[in-house]
Amino acid sequence: MKLFRELPDNVTPIALCIGNFDGVHLGHQALMARTLDEARSSGLTPAVMTFHPHPREVFDFANAPARLSSTREKAEAIALAGIQHLYVPRFNTAFARQSPAAFLDVLQHTLKVRWLLVGKDFRFGARRAGDVGLMRAEANIRNMRVECLGDVRVHGERVSSTAIRSRLCAGDLTGARDLLGRPYAISGRVVHGKKLGRTLGFPTANVSLAGRKPALSGVFAVRCRGIRGLEGVANGVANLGTNPAVQVDGRPTLEVFLFDFSRDLYGQRLEVEFIAKLRDETCFDSLDALTAQIRKDCDHARALL
Repeated sequence: MKLFRELPDNVTPIALCIGNFDGVHLGHQALMARTLDEARSSGLTPAVMTFHPHPREVFDFANAPARLSSTREKAEAIALAGIQHLYVPRFNTAFARQSPAAFLDVLQHTLKVRWLLVGKDFRFGARRAGDVGLMRAEANIRNMRVECLGDVRVHGERVSSTAIRSRLCAGDLTGARDLLGRPYAISGRVVHGKKLGRTLGFPTANVSLAGRKPALSGVFAVRCRGIRGLEGVANGVANLGTNPAVQVDGRPTLEVFLFDFSRDLYGQRLEVEFIAKLRDETCFDSLDALTAQIRKDCDHARALL
């Protein structure tokens, strides 16, 4: 898959679906599956357009939702689906000020979109003035076919990033998995931390969050993928959050203790799958009390995993 941070002058016409793709959940997967089907039948290149940062982060940063996935995580999931082109233009005030007609000009003339798929609530252009109705009205004169995908539902519930965030915040990892189509996961590079876990007898891998605000917090039973030289997964316990038992700066961290594992992981990129929530974060009266609770967490996680 080719990733474009700037919108190129395409030579080959494309079939394009557009959306935020946060979490790349079952609804997004349905968008991509339909795009791939149309691309195959029409001889077009299958493509996705998403945005960075999330539009809410530009207009209302303080109240912007936690991201379910980083741009890299999105790209990896979209590539696995079989999409050939991924466009990630920078969403800023200049991009947002485009008129609906100007945005459609880019799709028609720059990207050579011949078939376009969006969700029913998709809005575009300055003041969100453009919608599916405008796209369809403009389709014939722009040599473009437009489709709108209806809701994808699981157990009667509409699949959405908002619904997944709600599940994760509540610690309902099974419900989140049902809407995602896979366990929720965070990936990042292992960096040096304070190394307190090592002194307690539980050395942890400090997985970088790269400044992102996580959608869940607490202590979890986890599975880790991507460990160099290890086939399959490694089980463990993770603390995700501000870790009030040992720090006071309030910055979220992701620390993972892997069972029966002692190799150096610094610099490696790990994927941490969250399988079950064990408890909320809490403070302890002493390091001995913290150590005793970690032992209980590990026993609980081993039983679950």
